[in-house]
Parts: sequence; structure tokens; C-alpha cells
Amino acid sequence: MKSYLVPHGQTEVCYDIKKSRFIARLCPAKDREQALSALEQAKTDYPDARHHCWAYQLGSPQSPHAVAMSDDGEPSGTAGKPILNVIQHKDIGNVMLVVIRYFGGIKLGAGGLVRAYSKAAQLAFDSASIVQHIEYDRVDVHCHFADEQPLRHWLEQHHALIEKVQYQQQVQLTVAMDDALLASLDAYLASLKDAKRSAPST
Repeated sequence: MKSYLVPHGQTEVCYDIKKSRFIARLCPAKDREQALSALEQAKTDYPDARHHCWAYQLGSPQSPHAVAMSDDGEPSGTAGKPILNVIQHKDIGNVMLVVIRYFGGIKLGAGGLVRAYSKAAQLAFDSASIVQHIEYDRVDVHCHFADEQPLRHWLEQHHALIEKVQYQQQVQLTVAMDDALLASLDAYLASLKDAKRSAPST
């Protein structure tokens, strides 16, 4: 079982400096598609903005399975990287952060841009609602039809979630559960006839 913090819902804040407006929108995103969908929504909501800079971190913050960023036309390293740096210091996963910039006519310089994008990203996290996310291991469990109900009862008692059931020569249940309980599950399956578990089928 993996447990880590994630955003709960969308948060949006504004930060103004030297007539430039930075709008930071923080969104939950479980995968790249959700992250890019949030980016497209930001572009739709603010179509006249000069820049839509962003960064995301997907999965557990300790070992993310995807990280990406974009300066979207700002000088290299002045937008996407500062946004990502803020994300990576927050110990929060499954997060997409878009910072929309309206240029006010006064150039901020490279250092000023880094500080402004970092500040906007920080303000978004300061206002965000954060919740605990629990990610369970998935296994396939095979048993005879006569053992299905007792097995279901055991899984329910151990707070395992049955995600899918298939009926073939045997019953196959795809189960999400705490990996700390796998040894107990194996012991229970050993008490049944021809029951076993395997890695989930794709």
C-alpha cells in the first residue's frame, strides 16, 4: 500500500507584480491525459494570456512515474523549472500546476521571472486543499465457485476492494488490497482447494 498527499479539487490564485498578472491554477491529475486536459482548460479560460507555463508530478512524490514542465515561450528555465521546483518541495503527488501570465509591459528579467513563477506556484499550494491518497496493490484471485462467497467474506473483513469478477472454469476476482495482507491472503487461499493468486491480467 502506498500513501501520499494529493490535491483535493482545483485551486486558483492571482499574483500581480510590476503590472504583470500571474494566475496559478493547481489541479489534481492522475495521469498525463488529465494533466494536459487541465492545461487545455486553462488555455480555454484564458485565451488571451501570453504564456501558459506548467509543470506536473504524477504518482507518489517519493517515486513519481512522470514529471514534466514547459516554459511556453518564456526564457528557458524561468517558468517551468521554478514551478516544478516548488512542486517537488511540497511532498505532494498527482499534481498539475499551470501558471498563466498576462504581460504588463514591464520586463521582469530572468531572475524576476523565476521569483514570480515560484511565488505564484507557492501561493497556489498555500491555498490548496490537500488530502491523503491510498494506493493499493492489485492481484487476481482464482477459486472454485463453491469458495467464492467465503472468499468474498474474507476479503470484506480485510477491507479489500473487489474490482472485477470473471466466471470461467474458475472464479477470478481482481482485488485491490494492502500489500501487508498478501501473506494472510495466501494462507487463507492455501486452506481452500486449488485456490491461488496471481499478478493482475492486463
